[in-house]
Amino acid sequence: MLLVYTHKITPRVKYTFKQVCTRILGIPVEFTTTIEDFIAHDSLKMSYTKQPLSSEVFIRSNDLLFEQGLSDIDINIYDWEDTKCFFLAGEKSALPYDIFAATFYLISRYEEYLPHVKDNYGRFPAEESLAYNNQFLTQPVVDIWAYKFKAVLQEQFPDFDFPEKTYSVTPIIDVPTAYKYKLVGVMRTFGGTIKDFFAFRFKDVYERFGVLLGARKDPFDTYKYIVNRQKKRNFKFIFFFLVGDFSTYDKNINSQKQKFKSLIKHVADYCKVGIKSSFFALNDIELLKIEKSRMEAIINTNIAGSRHSFSKVNLPESYRNLVELEIPEDYTMGYVNHLGFRAGTCTPFLFYDLDYEVQTPLKIVPYHALDFAFLKYNSLLDKQEALDKLIKQVKAVKGNFVPVFHNYTFSNIPRWKHFKTLFNTILDSVDEQ
Repeated sequence: MLLVYTHKITPRVKYTFKQVCTRILGIPVEFTTTIEDFIAHDSLKMSYTKQPLSSEVFIRSNDLLFEQGLSDIDINIYDWEDTKCFFLAGEKSALPYDIFAATFYLISRYEEYLPHVKDNYGRFPAEESLAYNNQFLTQPVVDIWAYKFKAVLQEQFPDFDFPEKTYSVTPIIDVPTAYKYKLVGVMRTFGGTIKDFFAFRFKDVYERFGVLLGARKDPFDTYKYIVNRQKKRNFKFIFFFLVGDFSTYDKNINSQKQKFKSLIKHVADYCKVGIKSSFFALNDIELLKIEKSRMEAIINTNIAGSRHSFSKVNLPESYRNLVELEIPEDYTMGYVNHLGFRAGTCTPFLFYDLDYEVQTPLKIVPYHALDFAFLKYNSLLDKQEALDKLIKQVKAVKGNFVPVFHNYTFSNIPRWKHFKTLFNTILDSVDEQ
């Protein structure tokens, strides 16, 4: 156990140290404000305050973890060996930066509470983030900093048996539209046919009726392929099906159709299943509650977690609604158009509500690569190189790599050519340890 001496034990201090020490490094941590208890402790210990007590491991604290609410923080980014960091700690500190305050800033998503320019869907864009603007978005800096801290502890306490983690993968399959042509209803079929005809997309008209007549497979029906991949792995894929009502933004199959229910049940026999909340459910807890109940009635068990439509997160409202509905996990924390680490980490963390200054039970599982982010790379070689760099970063800190693919990503649609190769590369990366 690591004992931390600090002048004040705040919710932020406890939250951050447990994330860095326990969830990333696997070291239990306790806190004290009593010098006598600190001196008497005969195992791992450190002080986190303004001045060292004697010759212990000392990290000079920034004020951030002892504050409440939001403030306009002046942040300067510095190069630190193979990475970057902020919040300088001074010469006496065992680390040159207060990695705990920096970690809290990133995983609490402090910057997303501050004024910023949203994109067309009302999302916090990568271009507004500290990580993107200072070129460390593609590094899990929080985990890198944690291992630098571990090295300091190992040097001071060489006899301590530090636990070891292993690299893992959690593949996400997002299903906003289960089928392109099947089960969509007469009106949508008629409207889609007319639209394709007058746009001279005769190939699509032919394909649509081929599917409806049973002569062709629906292009979005890739479930057999994905389930076969799952059967060969001992880690679970997680499917997120949209069961919300048809709207401007959400155009899935009617959740009452028996064949759609059968599809979800079939997938749930092999994979975990969660809910992909509809666009309007993001700000409507009653609507989200209905969608959650629909999914649980279909799979006859509690849902694995949630993922929001268009990867949209409105902090703190989106996560507060999940907490209130007792949804255990969320998989929306990431960027649509950029590979990397939106929260600076590849380790799941609990949602900290900055307005109420409280740690919640909602586990945030950040994703690091969404299929759309690879479309800006022209060749398979370029896509593969970007993916390999990302996987290498996660493996270096023995983290959890979370990719998001859609059901249609595995189709024969030209824009998704080679994406099966990328997916299999990710699955095989677990075997390469």
